[in-house]
Amino acid sequence: MLAPPREAGKINAAKRLTPSRVLAAGRYPPGPGASAQTSHGFYGNQQHRVAGATAAGERIAIGRCGRQSTDATFDWPVWPQTAPKSPGRALGTHGLGELVGDTLYLRSCQVHSVVPVSCFLCQGSAPELNLRHRGLGPQGAHALASSLSSNPYVKRLDLRDNGLCGAGAEALAGALSKSSSIHDLDLSENQLGVVGAQALCAALTMNRAVQKMQLSGNGLEEQAAQHLAELLLAHTDLKSLDLSYNQLNDQAGEILGPALAENTGLTELNVSWNHLRGPGAVAFARGLETNIFLKVLDISYNGFGDPGASAVGEALKTNNVLEELNMSNNRISAMGALSLGLGLQVNQTLRILVVSRNPMRSEGCFGLLKSVQDNPASALELLDFSDIQVNTESDDLANAVKRILPALCIKSGARKVEYKKELLPVFRPALPVSVPK
Repeated sequence: MLAPPREAGKINAAKRLTPSRVLAAGRYPPGPGASAQTSHGFYGNQQHRVAGATAAGERIAIGRCGRQSTDATFDWPVWPQTAPKSPGRALGTHGLGELVGDTLYLRSCQVHSVVPVSCFLCQGSAPELNLRHRGLGPQGAHALASSLSSNPYVKRLDLRDNGLCGAGAEALAGALSKSSSIHDLDLSENQLGVVGAQALCAALTMNRAVQKMQLSGNGLEEQAAQHLAELLLAHTDLKSLDLSYNQLNDQAGEILGPALAENTGLTELNVSWNHLRGPGAVAFARGLETNIFLKVLDISYNGFGDPGASAVGEALKTNNVLEELNMSNNRISAMGALSLGLGLQVNQTLRILVVSRNPMRSEGCFGLLKSVQDNPASALELLDFSDIQVNTESDDLANAVKRILPALCIKSGARKVEYKKELLPVFRPALPVSVPK
């Protein structure tokens, strides 16, 4: 009995996409009259056109929006074997570089037995590579690293929430130690742990191209703090660091504080939603006294308490660089607010102070307002007492302070005002970078 004829233009979906097929196809867009079936991603049903083809009528297996599966397939028509003149992309030096990079990635996927991420192939030479929520895992990171090390186009790499773990971070560290183009790196929510932190910090100490790094939600504890401290001391080109939603405790604060004091480059630091309290919070705050570069600091949702607030107040007496400080939800009572106010009496650079959701009550708010009133040279533009109820006496003092500082916005449980924050130049969104032709 003869086998039923195979449906025209299709082969087994599990057939591997080898580099030779991609090279043979030339990665040209469809010719006139040709059409290509595109994938529908899991997120927003956005269509992603894979710029590649196999021989006529073949079906290839591509990871559906990066998920490690082989059920997403694409039908491709016959492509022209010469590059179209217009519209389309000519296979010049730039196109050939893209082709070689994709070929390296596909070969590496085959070696590590992972399904290629279609979005990576689509984005080509774009300055931003967004692969968040793709489920890459450690093996997917190994496959991606081989291509990134030789990619001269990617300036921002977003791999948030990919389950990379320590092994995946080690693979990426090798690529980051060689890349001179990646300046902005987001590895948040990847369970990196101390192994991943050590590998990344060592790589960035060798290659200082990265200027902004996000490591939020990676389970970093005091063991990782030692590697982070070494990075702060060595990497003077790092401008922004996000360590929020980790498990940095008082021991970590005692390690990071001295490193912050000696750092000579960081302008934005976020350590919110950690466990900085007690002696660690005090040691961390003392690092502000001699730091002369940090402009934005977020220490909200920790446990600084009154001792930490007092240490911050002492730091504000000598620090003449810090412009934005968020201390919300830090268990600061009225006594701690009075200690913090001692720094506000003399500080002339702080523009934004957020102390919302602290149990300082109306007495603490009154003490901070009185300190600002006693400092006519204050640069404050926003004083946020949100979720703290104030009495009439504090409200009257707020009106008196505003007569001295008309530009000052004061938020409280009784005052609902709007304040538009102007980002520092280094953090303003950059204009779209034109892709080289």
